[in-house]
Amino acid sequence: MIFVVIPAYNEEKNIGRVVRGLIQYGYANIVVIDDGSCDKTGEEARIAGAVVLHHTINRGQGAALQTGDDYILLRGASVAVHFDADGQFDAADIAPAIKLLQEKQLDVVLGSRFLDNRSRIPFFKKFVVFPVGRLINFFLTGLKLSDVHNGFRILSRHALEQIHITQDGMAHNSEIIAQIKKKNLKFAEQPVLVYYYEYGQGIGGGLKILRDWILAKLIK
Repeated sequence: MIFVVIPAYNEEKNIGRVVRGLIQYGYANIVVIDDGSCDKTGEEARIAGAVVLHHTINRGQGAALQTGDDYILLRGASVAVHFDADGQFDAADIAPAIKLLQEKQLDVVLGSRFLDNRSRIPFFKKFVVFPVGRLINFFLTGLKLSDVHNGFRILSRHALEQIHITQDGMAHNSEIIAQIKKKNLKFAEQPVLVYYYEYGQGIGGGLKILRDWILAKLIK
């Protein structure tokens, strides 16, 4: 059984469209984690057709994903799709990624905006921010990837049972990658389309991810 897990914080303007788009592609088991939103994110997700879980306070995307993963494991998920709430991903990319997971008997499929030319990546991010991120990720996790902070991923049940997210914030991406390496999970990257809008995470957000991940490594 395939479940789509969507962490969401103050996404009332986008979440309904995202959920309806997934349903149009045949994904009926959609779980939205309303991460302490101040707006009507949860209500809009429910109206659109999702199951909604609530955090009473904003705990961060990593914590929301873990809440969703725990929930779907209890409900017999065989495959999990991690999907963003802001409309940056295309539901059409899910089926090819699941097909790759199953045909190659993989544990994880990681989305990459760099494996084809569909994503119109801003120049500075494409040639400065992301290359630096790839280098840092390799030194921190030991895995060489083309796209190290992409929230699109497909996980088998085995991967769901093996990966436990402790980084509540955005550094969970690097933590997941590190656990893939540490637990010898079989993985591959798959091309995905990422839409860019005027809003979104800037350079400061990327620096915060790096800071959180380094601090976590030092504490351990």
